[in-house]
Amino acid sequence: MENNRYIPRLTVLVPCYRDATGLRELHTRLSAVCGGLSITYEILLVDDGSPDGTWEVIRSIAADDGHVNGIKLSRNHGHQLAVTAGLSRARGERVLIIDSDLQDPPELLPEMMRLMDEGADNVYGQRLSRKGVPLWKKACYHTYYRILSSLAGCTIPPDTGDFRLISRRVVDLVNQMPEHHRFLRGMISWLGFNQVAIQYHRDARFSGESGYTLVKLLRIAVDGITSFSIQPLRLATMLGFLFALLCLIGMAKTIFDHLMYGTVVAGWASLMALIMLVASLQFFVLGMIGEYIGRIFIEQKRRPLFIIDETTGKA
Repeated sequence: MENNRYIPRLTVLVPCYRDATGLRELHTRLSAVCGGLSITYEILLVDDGSPDGTWEVIRSIAADDGHVNGIKLSRNHGHQLAVTAGLSRARGERVLIIDSDLQDPPELLPEMMRLMDEGADNVYGQRLSRKGVPLWKKACYHTYYRILSSLAGCTIPPDTGDFRLISRRVVDLVNQMPEHHRFLRGMISWLGFNQVAIQYHRDARFSGESGYTLVKLLRIAVDGITSFSIQPLRLATMLGFLFALLCLIGMAKTIFDHLMYGTVVAGWASLMALIMLVASLQFFVLGMIGEYIGRIFIEQKRRPLFIIDETTGKA
């Protein structure tokens, strides 16, 4: 007990979106695992503005099970902010973050608890394989994590998601981070402490379809890179110098040919191609700078990260 506030040993944090059909199966499996640990626990379900009956199912489950608490956000804020909202209300000494689609097996929790008992502050799931994921998407994931790791400035383990067990001090530090564009797996990795991987094979979704469209995946990728590195800006500067050097070489060769041979290199098509290439590079660099400026603009507004519409249980 602290300040007369009940503190469970464990909080299981589940962001939910369009999950009305699968929540009861999730609750059954989580309850079986947590009950087998013989510890005090709470299951915190965060409805991220679902347009289906997700919130009604959460309220029903919470009414039947005192371990379950629910949070309903005022609109769809996105997965990362839904997790952030849950972390702000999680009371447990340890917090397990797990998605609602049951691709990440809750049955790994006892082993994750054991690793934390041995001193880990962050026990993260690392995927050995992904069932039901197209080959092109697997290739994109593989490439992205390698690029992110080289640019981030801190070690972000490859093939990981938000499925992890974190200690109370990690939760408190993440709650102190004010940025809007959140990439939680990177933020938690950046904190350091003792981080341990637990490897597993990721299952296919229990029900429904993934809410991560190609556009959303690209958005998360951009957030992940721009949140942790200014290397893209440095790359833009290097490309600018490179193209300036190439242009100077080209101009020198043109002047040399004119003075020595009285001719100018022919090739209107190649000249136009070069102009279009340089123009494209300029737009690319401006867009990259715009991403960073846009983030500064959003951060300066200091709006709340999320808005809670309703709660149920003890949340």
